[in-house]
Amino acid sequence: MSNDERELLRLVERSIDPVAMSDLFRTIHPPAPGLDEHHPDYEAWTELQLGLYGASINLHTNGFVRIVSPANGERADLVETTDAGRAALAS
Repeated sequence: MSNDERELLRLVERSIDPVAMSDLFRTIHPPAPGLDEHHPDYEAWTELQLGLYGASINLHTNGFVRIVSPANGERADLVETTDAGRAALAS
């Protein structure tokens, strides 16, 4: 499991209610102060954010999270950690 996958899974596990993983991305890789599309670090930060989408897909594919409320056009899928996900965090 990558560092991003582990951190994302840890944040999902800490959430009291099901959560959209994309809502956690800025917690893992927050933008630098003043970051906008003209900032020299914008492209690198965007790549980190896109990598977190891949991490979220991997967590679901590996059965570490499960969708409890599918996306509805207004929000992303809401997920919770599975037993396999909790075991992966413990190892």
